[in-house]
Amino acid sequence: MPGNKIARVTEDVRRELTAILREVKDPRVKGCLLSVVRVDVTNDLSYCTAYVSTMEGLERTGTAVQGLQSAAGYIRRELGRRLRLRHVPQLLFKPTDSIEYGASISKMLEDLHIPEAPEGEEGGGAL
Repeated sequence: MPGNKIARVTEDVRRELTAILREVKDPRVKGCLLSVVRVDVTNDLSYCTAYVSTMEGLERTGTAVQGLQSAAGYIRRELGRRLRLRHVPQLLFKPTDSIEYGASISKMLEDLHIPEAPEGEEGGGAL
């Protein structure tokens, strides 16, 4: 049963963090498309690690993470108000380049020129 609670709290924290990040007024955070990729909450709810990413790359994500660290008190207070947890975890933000990596993979797949099979030839021969 406790495993379900941690999973539920983790998902709630991720959802609320995404909403709160839209309200942060720090210029390092405001000017980019910031996404919460993954959230890890410890079993005792003392720490929460949020992995964030931007489309602009890892350098821009690092700048945004600095802004998030300076606004961590505000974000934690808002998280406590919205989730009504007895103990609101300490927030740690880590940059990741997963969105940029996913976009580059998508671009590589689009650049492949795979000829489509004619409608009559679906593969395999007629018996």
